[in-house]
Amino acid sequence: MAKGGRRYPLVIYTHMMDRWWPAILTLGLFLLLLAYGVYNLGLEEWRWLVFAGIGGLSAFLGFLFLILRKSAYVRPFSDHLRLVTPFLRLNISYKRFRRATSANMGALFPPNSVSKWQAGIIQPMAKMTALVIELNAYPMSQTVLRFFLSPLFFKDKTPHFVILVDDWMKFSSELESMRTGAGPSAPQQKRDNSILSRLPTSKK
Repeated sequence: MAKGGRRYPLVIYTHMMDRWWPAILTLGLFLLLLAYGVYNLGLEEWRWLVFAGIGGLSAFLGFLFLILRKSAYVRPFSDHLRLVTPFLRLNISYKRFRRATSANMGALFPPNSVSKWQAGIIQPMAKMTALVIELNAYPMSQTVLRFFLSPLFFKDKTPHFVILVDDWMKFSSELESMRTGAGPSAPQQKRDNSILSRLPTSKK
């Protein structure tokens, strides 16, 4: 089994969930209170049941988004990069990698090139640095990927992924270490070997 490194939460999904879950949860709780009020007024049963049903569903979705806010992540392995979202689990072989470059999110997605709602999402992250991983080909259909992934994973139509994490330098360093086969424990192993080489050997 391939050795895995650290999980790096995807900032785009965390930010989007943080925008949605408070509003959805608040709406759900409001509708539940409204259902309780309608029930106490003694109105038709279907009225408060409708409010209670929609309110319960909204509250559940709000809690679900809160729980899932950091469930989307990337994780480097010794032979592939794993990209996970609530609806997609994708392994990207290092054989598909062409190169990885860093770029500012604001430069990748300038306001005049995206829709207004996308610009609103990008604005708080505009100064953050993302890692753009260019590929020789996608691991699956581009249509399927764009259906399951946010548009902010793609700056154009070439094969690539825009990966935004909190610590892009640490992620980039670990990814390169895994990809080249050095591994996170290589420096320690090298030091241990150098120490062992200096120990005296017994003669028979």
